[in-house]
Amino acid sequence: MKLDRKEILTALESISIAGEGKNMVESGAVQNVVTFGDEVVVDVVLTTPALHIKNRAEADIKKVIAEKINAEAKVKVNIKVEAPTKEEANTIKGKQIPGISNIIAVSSGKGGVGKSTITANLAVALSKMGFKVGVLDADIYGPSMPIMFDVESAKPISVEIDGKSKMQPVQSYGVEILSIGFFTKPDQAVIWRGPMAAKALNQMIFDANWGELDFMLLDLPPGTGDIHLSIMQSLPITGAVVVSTPQAVALADAKKGVSMFMSDAIQVPVLGIIENMAYFTPEELPDNKYYIFGKEGAKNLAEDLEVPFLGEVPLVQSIREAGDYGRPAAMQTGTILETVFEELARNVVAETVKRNETLPATEAIKITTMAGCSAVKK
Repeated sequence: MKLDRKEILTALESISIAGEGKNMVESGAVQNVVTFGDEVVVDVVLTTPALHIKNRAEADIKKVIAEKINAEAKVKVNIKVEAPTKEEANTIKGKQIPGISNIIAVSSGKGGVGKSTITANLAVALSKMGFKVGVLDADIYGPSMPIMFDVESAKPISVEIDGKSKMQPVQSYGVEILSIGFFTKPDQAVIWRGPMAAKALNQMIFDANWGELDFMLLDLPPGTGDIHLSIMQSLPITGAVVVSTPQAVALADAKKGVSMFMSDAIQVPVLGIIENMAYFTPEELPDNKYYIFGKEGAKNLAEDLEVPFLGEVPLVQSIREAGDYGRPAAMQTGTILETVFEELARNVVAETVKRNETLPATEAIKITTMAGCSAVKK
C-alpha cells in the first residue's frame, strides 16, 4: 500500500476549524503530513486546549482518511496546543463575505434608544422593497432579534456547502437572521470576555451560509467598545447608521458614536442619523404632536456633524407591541408606520448608493491597542 501525501492534504481540506471560516489545511492547523508505507502521521496545532475539540479533530482526521484515502491506513494524529497571543485572540480576521453586497452597521451611543427595533423594522422594510436582507445580531450581551422576529425557539441547522459544514441562518419575514440568542437559553446571561465574544461573532460571520444578500444589517451593542472594533476589524463595513432619541443625554453619546466611525483609525462612512421616539401623537388627537424627549435633537446633530438625517420615528405604542409579539411594525399596511419605515429604508438605500458611487470600498481596519483612542497624543 502506498499513500500519497498530496491526496491526504486534499482530503483534509474537507475538515473545517470552528470559528476560522477556513478548512484545517488553509488555516494552518495541519502542520505536517508524513507517510510510511501504510502509516500516516498528521501533525496538528490547535489554538484551544478544550479536550472535546482535540478529540473531534483527531476523529475527523481518521474518518476522512479512512473514507477518502484508504480504510486500512494506520493513522496517528499528533495534536499540539498553542494558545494565541492576547491580541490575536481578540481579533476577527478581516475579509469579505462572498455574495454580500452591502454591510450596514446600526449603532447607538446609548442603550435604550430603540436601536434593535429600528434594525428589525429597517430589515423588514428593505425586504418588502424587494431586497435580499440579512441581520446579524451582534449585540452579544443583549440579543433581541429572536424575540422581534418571533423565532425564539428556532435553532440554525447545519448544512454542507462545498464540502464544508455551515450554519444556515434562520429566516423570518423574508429576512435571514443569526443571533447568539439562538444558542443560549432565554434566561441565560452571556458572561464572556472580549475574546470569547469575538470568537462567537467570528463563527456567525464566516461559518454561516448567508447566500446572496443585497444588505446585511449588523445590530451592534450600545457604545463604542470591544465588539465594535472586532466587527470593524473583521468586515469591510459599507457604512454606519446611528440611532438616537432627541434628548441631550442620548445625543451626547450618539455624537461619540459618529466620532468613532469617522475617526482616522476607523474611517467607516456614516450614512446618517435616525431620530427615534421623535414625538408622541395620541390616537384620539391625531393632529397633535408632543415632543416628550425634545424636538429635532438628532436632526440638529446631523446638521452640526454634516452627516445625512435619515428620518424620524414617532413614539407609538404599536411599535413596542409589534416588537414584543415578534411581528415588526414595518409589516403593517396602510398605516403611518408603514410610511415612516419605508421612507427610512429608501433614504438608507439612497445614501448607500451615493456612498458606493463616490467613495472607494471600505477595508477591514487594523487597530493596535491604543490606535483607536482619540485621547492618545499622536
